[in-house]
Amino acid sequence: MRSKRQIILTVLGGSRYYSAIMSEHLPDFVDPLAFAEKRRRLAGTISLARMSQLADLLMNDAGEARVDLQFDRQGRRAVVRVKVVAELTLQCQCCLEPMIWPVETEVTLAVVRSIDEANLLPDDLEPLLLESDEVELIDLAQHELILAVPPIPQHAHCGGKKQREEAPATSGAKSPFAQLADWKKLN
Repeated sequence: MRSKRQIILTVLGGSRYYSAIMSEHLPDFVDPLAFAEKRRRLAGTISLARMSQLADLLMNDAGEARVDLQFDRQGRRAVVRVKVVAELTLQCQCCLEPMIWPVETEVTLAVVRSIDEANLLPDDLEPLLLESDEVELIDLAQHELILAVPPIPQHAHCGGKKQREEAPATSGAKSPFAQLADWKKLN
């Protein structure tokens, strides 16, 4: 089961623009409550170059993300099932060469109007905090991709998990933090 993330997506208003359902071109903004009532589905692609927050984490922003959004209801609650598939080009933090990071992520977001309402959600739902009636679809995909980027991207052959397991156990030397703790005790 997926753990509760510490991010709440906040969406701001914008112009109203809707395109045909299930087209390759996704609309910029949708009303998630209206789409949930009608149980609409949107699928298409978004250029990675349009995702400005994600671009800072990428070595290059070539390519696209495939996005599939299913708007639905769970009881009285409007939900959006977001599936994003992409190949991100990250920079290995050991050799500084490009590395391809395949991402396939899926999450169910519950539409909420307040932090208090978000705190009451069950563990299988993530909050989508609305500050207006519309949500920008690029933000939904972008946040999922940002969460899928590892904190320190590394090729497996560049010192990933294998090298960390082979590293010798700490010798008798104290860590700098332990030394600082000893120093604080003396003062």
